[in-house]
Amino acid sequence: MATKTPQDVLALCRDRGIKSIDLRFVDLPGIWQHFTVPVNQLDEDVFENGLGFDGSSIRGWQAINESDMLVIPDPTSAFVDPFTAIPTLVLVCNIQDPITRADYSRDPRNVARKAVNYMKSTKVADVAYFGPEAEFFIFDSVRYDQNAHEAYYHVDSCEAEWNRGKTDGNLGYQLRHKEGYFPVAPADQLMDVRNEMMHHLIDAGIEVEAQHHEVATAGQAEIDMKFRDLVRMGDQLLMYKYILKNTAKKYNKTVTFMPKPLFGDNGSGMHVHMSFWKEGTPLFAGNKYAGLSDLGMYAIGGLLKHAAAILAFACPTTNSYRRLVPGYEAPVNLAYSQRNRSACCRIPMYSPSPKAKRVEFRCPDPSCNPYLAFSAMLLAGLDGIQNKIHPGEPMDKDIYDLPPEELAKVPKTPGSLDESLNALEEDQEFLLRGDVFTKDIIHTWLEYKRKKEFDQIRLRPHPYEFCLYFDI
Repeated sequence: MATKTPQDVLALCRDRGIKSIDLRFVDLPGIWQHFTVPVNQLDEDVFENGLGFDGSSIRGWQAINESDMLVIPDPTSAFVDPFTAIPTLVLVCNIQDPITRADYSRDPRNVARKAVNYMKSTKVADVAYFGPEAEFFIFDSVRYDQNAHEAYYHVDSCEAEWNRGKTDGNLGYQLRHKEGYFPVAPADQLMDVRNEMMHHLIDAGIEVEAQHHEVATAGQAEIDMKFRDLVRMGDQLLMYKYILKNTAKKYNKTVTFMPKPLFGDNGSGMHVHMSFWKEGTPLFAGNKYAGLSDLGMYAIGGLLKHAAAILAFACPTTNSYRRLVPGYEAPVNLAYSQRNRSACCRIPMYSPSPKAKRVEFRCPDPSCNPYLAFSAMLLAGLDGIQNKIHPGEPMDKDIYDLPPEELAKVPKTPGSLDESLNALEEDQEFLLRGDVFTKDIIHTWLEYKRKKEFDQIRLRPHPYEFCLYFDI
């Protein structure tokens, strides 16, 4: 049952025997948070006036002296949680200040809503569709730690190449590195897990296009969702992570969206397809290169111009840059092409239909906060359109076969989180238009990422440094 109104949600609760309401919202880094109330606490007034909670400990939010917040449930976001013992309905919420009733500027979902409203105010488009292809790993076990005198991580998978010599119950169907695309069973040992994930997504109201094994050994996978508008796709990506992780847990397995959990094999990216529409008409379709319109070309120009700043949100972890490494088939080249997957912007050519015309931005990874990453992409595309930023000539050659002097002329993505954060510091004007991103939220993001993540990695010895330097 699709819900559109508070009355629909209340009817769904009655029809499905719902006993608990789980109210969810997202912190600044992009992790769902929640609290739960009995179903009798939900009435039509809650959708208007919300419920109070303490936001003082939410990462990236206000200090303790401004901690009182309201959650305002969005009735269109409702879905029945497939994992709780007691029938529970999930509602994704917006955050408001309880005194002013203003939408909270550091709520990432509010940023996404403002991005859409700003786009509409420009008259360029009235809807922006996003289709992320989030890759992930399904491991059998994981352990890790870091302290003053030791550092380690260990992951394992029944499919992994490193288990070919295992003596206990080994049947010898492990996947070689980079050969996980697309073997059938028994080499693919995770078909049932992915199938269950897919059908939980469908039951939650997400339209799924396909599920499959991905390139890497050790259980890399992908489940593709059909494109949706920006805010709803942000919701769906968090639903996607929640459903996949909890389905894996039922099988005593674990899912990670870390961009690069394995050395020597493919990392997990999240190619994002983006298109703008107006009054039901696709705006990226035309008679220019690869069937694009001038508007579509300018959108690419905006993405390329602002790519480094976008990656502060779209590749927001230190681990992201273990994947974005030149020479390893990662999309690090700031170029565009109709088929070349080594370019950061690709124009898919699967269908001649104008409705299928879109731009695929290949740099992002699934560690991002989707509301912030998609909003940054939207604003960059709009900037390209408004200022008619042409992306230059396409790069249809195999970039990895270019002679060194020619390859040196192709600009690259930042090489570290620090470089991306520096780029955001220098290039943020396009994000501030329409008050979509505020200076406060950008400053908070920069400070959080530098102090809580980049500096914490920078300060600690790396295990491989012992291999290199212990006997120096």
